[in-house]
Amino acid sequence: MIRSAERNDAPAIAAIWNDIIRHTAMTFTTEEKTARAISADIYLKREKGHGFFVFLEKGDVLGFVTYAPFRNGPGYRHTMEHTIHLTDQARGRGIGRALMATAEGHARATGMHSMIAGISGENAGGVGFHAALGYREIARLPEVGYKYKRWMDLILMQKIL
Repeated sequence: MIRSAERNDAPAIAAIWNDIIRHTAMTFTTEEKTARAISADIYLKREKGHGFFVFLEKGDVLGFVTYAPFRNGPGYRHTMEHTIHLTDQARGRGIGRALMATAEGHARATGMHSMIAGISGENAGGVGFHAALGYREIARLPEVGYKYKRWMDLILMQKIL
């Protein structure tokens, strides 16, 4: 079941995100997320009309998707960038597709025109996932991320909603 994230989902979201931060190159960040910061982000996104959704199974959060403005400034107000992460047991089951459809539908309904995915060049699965959803590569930024003592590329993919 997919629903809007609630503040009490924050610890589960932090656990998913922090596992990815600690153990993968899917994100360049090394700073772990706190439940308190995620709770505040859920509230802020709700106030601004941006989506933050979770997928629940038997009461457990198995994944989330959220989006926010791609860049600051009024000229970018119709372009969003999303973040999607799943637990290992959620992958390959259509949960990511369902979460993305929810986020894209929400963004479209609120007047958004474009969705951007920023994907680590080492995340071939993420690139393939987004391509299957109709995103196309629009830029590759060489060596802009640094993690695990190596430089990594950032791939930007876009979908016109």
